[in-house]
Amino acid sequence: MKTFISEIIDRGSTLFLKLVILFLGIAATSLLVFLTYISITSEGVGMYRPILWGICIAIFPFLYGLYQAFQLLVSVDRNEAFSEFSVATLKRIKIAAIVMGGLFTCGMPYIYYVGEIDDAPGVILIGMVLAAAPFVVAVIIAVLLKLLQNGIDIKSENELTV
Repeated sequence: MKTFISEIIDRGSTLFLKLVILFLGIAATSLLVFLTYISITSEGVGMYRPILWGICIAIFPFLYGLYQAFQLLVSVDRNEAFSEFSVATLKRIKIAAIVMGGLFTCGMPYIYYVGEIDDAPGVILIGMVLAAAPFVVAVIIAVLLKLLQNGIDIKSENELTV
């Protein structure tokens, strides 16, 4: 019988990752509330208002991806990491990343326009990073999906041979 301390030590890494996901979710929700408030009440944002609304919209797929990552960690805690549920969860995270990257990519022409008018090349650079980062995450998840699927196939072959 495991003690409470040994249980925490065994699940320490997933517990830490769950806390990180929780804090990221709180930070993203706070950013959503703050940007919504600023874009509604402030007249000083001017041409940046559509960019702020775009970021607010893109936070929703980010939060969905965080929720799916939390579900994946729960399945790891239950020793069900190599399962079809994990594959489906990773696919949902990949789709959320692609949607987020697509939203930022669709907003790039406007970001370029605002950067040219305000003579702010940093805005264009930030927009490019925001558009590229979710696609990088989606590619990494696609590689993980392939590895996980290979692991599941090997596991099922080993179960059949015994």
